[in-house]
Amino acid sequence: MPGVMRLSFSIEQPLWERLERLVQEGHYANRSEFIRDMIRDRLVEREWKENEEAVGTITLVYNHHTRGLSERLTHTQHHHHEVVLASTHIHLDEDLCAEIVVVRGLARTLQSLANHLRSEKGVLHASISMSSTGERLA
Repeated sequence: MPGVMRLSFSIEQPLWERLERLVQEGHYANRSEFIRDMIRDRLVEREWKENEEAVGTITLVYNHHTRGLSERLTHTQHHHHEVVLASTHIHLDEDLCAEIVVVRGLARTLQSLANHLRSEKGVLHASISMSSTGERLA
């Protein structure tokens, strides 16, 4: 790897043992990969807090029998067409559906959209998973 920096640091043995377990449980090739991943997680977290551009998914679980809900969800997504990239509708059973909405935009805008969708009557659960566009992680 070009430009690789070698680091040395000290940690208490109980913390080192926990680190080793995390590396093993995460199926990382080595500690360096694990630590790079932790650093990237913190950088992505900072991007969200600083309202940088993010990509993510909004996952909704809802009862499709709720009057007008499907139409309201679709209307909201069309109203936010500038951040909604795609959506996938999944039939969980005769009553319940899941919808996964792929989004890209400023972090606060994506969170606001998720909150709007979450607040619709009939939505049983909603979550947002945001990541970085990757442009600032390399």
